[in-house]
Amino acid sequence: MVLAAGRGERMRPLSDTTPKPLLEAGGKPLIVWQIEALARAGLSDIVINASHGALRLQDALGDGAGFGVRLLWSIEPEPLETAGGIATALPLLPDGPIVIVSGDIWTSFDYATLLPRATAMASDRAAPRVHLAMVPNPPYHADGDFVLADGMLANSGGPRLTFANIGVYDARLFASCPRNVKLRMLPLFNAWIASGLASGERYDGAWANVGTPDDLHALDAQLRRDARSCA
Repeated sequence: MVLAAGRGERMRPLSDTTPKPLLEAGGKPLIVWQIEALARAGLSDIVINASHGALRLQDALGDGAGFGVRLLWSIEPEPLETAGGIATALPLLPDGPIVIVSGDIWTSFDYATLLPRATAMASDRAAPRVHLAMVPNPPYHADGDFVLADGMLANSGGPRLTFANIGVYDARLFASCPRNVKLRMLPLFNAWIASGLASGERYDGAWANVGTPDDLHALDAQLRRDARSCA
């Protein structure tokens, strides 16, 4: 699943007329980078939730055939926040493990590396039911989100890392959540961590959370420099 329903308030005025995931960096919309990366990992059935600019997203991406995937759409009249969007999209998602990523990040993370985690989650009921990728804290989020120790996530006991907006989740964790209702993710994360259900891994590769026009311009410049150096 690709999360793409946010309004992108910090990206205004660019996001006033263009849905944030359709903003381009390196000559390509942010969400297309994500779809292509998921396709390379063999994840070809993808649900996208959309709200602000939903019709533009659907017109631009269609059914996914142009990217070699199948796109299914969960449309929210108003953004339902992350957990609410996932819970509302459950009828389109399979039972068991699902890879969920944000549509407004850019990364070289190899999503295929998550597949063994998903297999273990599906076959071993004792395995953690949530697995998150964590990155070094960027300057704008110096305090981080969670502690990563011995492969498990905690809220205390060491230095924190930042959630990369990349994870594998057992879809059944959302089964009791209300649909079509705004629901934040952090309380769920805290509950899962307290119950010992959340594992994690550190990722030190290329990653950018594209939150502002300055972030977008910096990423665009970097990707264009990289393309020229590889030409």
